[in-house]
Amino acid sequence: MNYDIIIIGGGPGGYVSAIRAAQLGFKVGCIDKWIDKNNNPSLGGTCLNVGCIPSKALLESSHLFKNIQNSEHLGIKADAKIDVKKMLANKDKIVGELTGGIASLFKANNITWLQGTGKLLKNKQVSFIDGKNNEEILTAKNIVLATGSVSVIPPNMKLGKRVIDSEGALDLDKIPKKLCVIGAGAIGLELGSVWRRLGSEVVILERDGFLTTADSKVSRTSASYFKKQGLNIFTGAEVISVSETSKFATVKYKKAQEEITEKFDNVIVAVGRKPYLEGCIDKDSGVKINDSGRVEVDDFCQTSVEGVYAIGDIVKGPMLAHKASEEGVVVAQRIAGQKSQINHDLVPMVIYTHPEIAWVGKTEKDLKTSGVDYKVGEFSFMANGRAKSASETDGFVKVLADSNTDRILGMHIVGHNASELIANGVITMEFEGTSEDLSRMIFAHPTLSESIHEAALAVDKRAIHTINKK
Repeated sequence: MNYDIIIIGGGPGGYVSAIRAAQLGFKVGCIDKWIDKNNNPSLGGTCLNVGCIPSKALLESSHLFKNIQNSEHLGIKADAKIDVKKMLANKDKIVGELTGGIASLFKANNITWLQGTGKLLKNKQVSFIDGKNNEEILTAKNIVLATGSVSVIPPNMKLGKRVIDSEGALDLDKIPKKLCVIGAGAIGLELGSVWRRLGSEVVILERDGFLTTADSKVSRTSASYFKKQGLNIFTGAEVISVSETSKFATVKYKKAQEEITEKFDNVIVAVGRKPYLEGCIDKDSGVKINDSGRVEVDDFCQTSVEGVYAIGDIVKGPMLAHKASEEGVVVAQRIAGQKSQINHDLVPMVIYTHPEIAWVGKTEKDLKTSGVDYKVGEFSFMANGRAKSASETDGFVKVLADSNTDRILGMHIVGHNASELIANGVITMEFEGTSEDLSRMIFAHPTLSESIHEAALAVDKRAIHTINKK
């Protein structure tokens, strides 16, 4: 069968690209092989099925549970109890509604959902194998590779019943008394937070430093908050081996030249993700793959083969759903002849712990390394009325601006709803705005977003509700 566009992968990059392409009038086929735990085909990829969405559902449930437990100072006394099975059922309900919604959008936009696997061949042909192992050769003027990523499982960390990856951590039906998380990245911190709030003793082992890509103050401050929450985070910890029995999992690791062996109810392996390209690209396709295992693309996501594009986790840049989605839109629009592009320098980073962590643009370290003369404005949520009213005073907003042009170069937030607040930075920076631009905007009172206004004022030592640093 012939299509205008064939998309291999139905995750946040693939399904968004398919919908936008269909809106532009193209005949679109989207190949996706995901099968959910009820053995039904399901769109949305890792993000919707076992990643972004289910993890946020558990984070919300556990955060609410913790808040109820700690609400006596608000005049609320409650004896909160957790029902893990109902919590998981709610998570599954949310996932089902959203993945079903994508299927409805496919139908409404006349997108052909091809349930099975796809492999790019030479001459822009695609081998499609359905669930019954029947093969069909499809052709299209344009191909979009959007196959996503999978968890990295080191050879010394074999998965089992007690040693699990991030997907398995979303379906634990019993609160572990003692839990080990290997990896202190976004996934490890979020999952560790969920089970710590529900009562687990949590140990997080990180081989490198803590949040090394974040602003140094963000990293330092966040670490102190997590420590207060009871998360035991050990950096410079090298895991030697992980094993399990029917009763417990054993982790042997080295920290500060000391070899330590500990037993846990469960171990979550969250050391990172890698591009998923297995069986997706034939060696004769002409598509180049670099040494890091990612597909080589230009600034507009076109591969070494004209008319073949790649987006999301299999190409350069952070492995984030929103980055993949925007690349998918850009590709569809460029195929349609539009001069569409994505600013990869302004992809916001978010960690959905509590408080949340979010940033966009440059860190102070980046600017110092590049020799850029900059100025800093900071504002603490401790001085924000809305934050105080909500008992959410942990954290701060930090704005970095060019000393000569005043153009905002970076924004860093630790605090309640940082994931929402960071959009202020993204929008301002996309329009090459300055700290003065932000300082002249009127923010509603009382809101958390006023902290952004104050941080922008603080860049030139004009903050109203804090003492300006000299």
